[in-house]
Amino acid sequence: MIIFAVWTLITALVTLGLTALIGRYLIPYLHKLNFGQTILDIGPSWHKNKQGTPVMGGIMFIIGIAFTTTVSVILYVIFGTGITGVYQIDPSKTLVMVFTGLALALMHSGIGFIDDYIKVVKKRNLGLTAIQKLVMQFAVTIAYLAVLGILGYGGKTTIPFVGQIDLGWLWYPLAAIVIVGVVNAVNLTDGVDGLDGSLTFFVALFFMLISTMIGSVGVSLLSASVAGGCLGFLVWNFHPAKVFMGDTGSLFLGGMVCALAFAVDMPVLLLPLGFVYLAEMFSVVLQVGYFKLTHGKRLFKMSPIHHHFEMCGWSEVKIVTVFSVVTIIFGIISFLLVRFGL
Repeated sequence: MIIFAVWTLITALVTLGLTALIGRYLIPYLHKLNFGQTILDIGPSWHKNKQGTPVMGGIMFIIGIAFTTTVSVILYVIFGTGITGVYQIDPSKTLVMVFTGLALALMHSGIGFIDDYIKVVKKRNLGLTAIQKLVMQFAVTIAYLAVLGILGYGGKTTIPFVGQIDLGWLWYPLAAIVIVGVVNAVNLTDGVDGLDGSLTFFVALFFMLISTMIGSVGVSLLSASVAGGCLGFLVWNFHPAKVFMGDTGSLFLGGMVCALAFAVDMPVLLLPLGFVYLAEMFSVVLQVGYFKLTHGKRLFKMSPIHHHFEMCGWSEVKIVTVFSVVTIIFGIISFLLVRFGL
């Protein structure tokens, strides 16, 4: 147990260091390419001072997470089981869960990269249209779910205090809707310095604890790597941000959060662990719906909800702190649900 804990910690620290180091060279390069953020007039007026801050910074943690996870998991499969004893694993399942998860996140990140490229290089502020983005997201999500189905990991899900449920074919459309919804919810959360990275750090941390508790070694290492990557990125992204992750990074994190939930066979955990992400998404849905129904009235001062609190006078650091505390509380609830519900 102690050896595995050290292995996990090293995985997180290496990802943290590698991500932060990449940022040291990536940020000046993005400046050189003039890949700066264009701040829209519809946002808070004080965000105008962020004009020109480099985007696509998510590349740094994507490389850090993908590289470190690959090395750490493969080394564990080859050498780790003989060292750690209690954590004997099924190598094939471990590799499938880790690398299909990475593939899901990378494919969504590719969509984000296209979106960022159109915004920054082609100077079209809105990037991909909503329809274009959704079609591409459902396409890569269906590909991910199809692979899981072919390999025998689809159709069933586990719910704490209920047990495993066989949903049959219904699992696939439900899973696709959940993944695309959560990926976009994480994307919408990226609007305040350090917010998306901080929340995803804690989400990954609790997935690491949960997966370790249930003996899912590969997911533990992947979660640790994601947590380390988020911390490495926050070195450069915490207020005042020197770089933004862009859709390249936020869609990757959204895909990764979903991959972790499906890898432990408990996507239901996205409800508590992803509470803030979902609140951000539904604040937009409610705002748009209320605006249309009342012919111009607003439910919030601005959406997503983090902008509402900004308009109420909260600093960006306060928003990140409060939203992180909420995520920690729901993370503890999630951990207890799994601990006593399985």
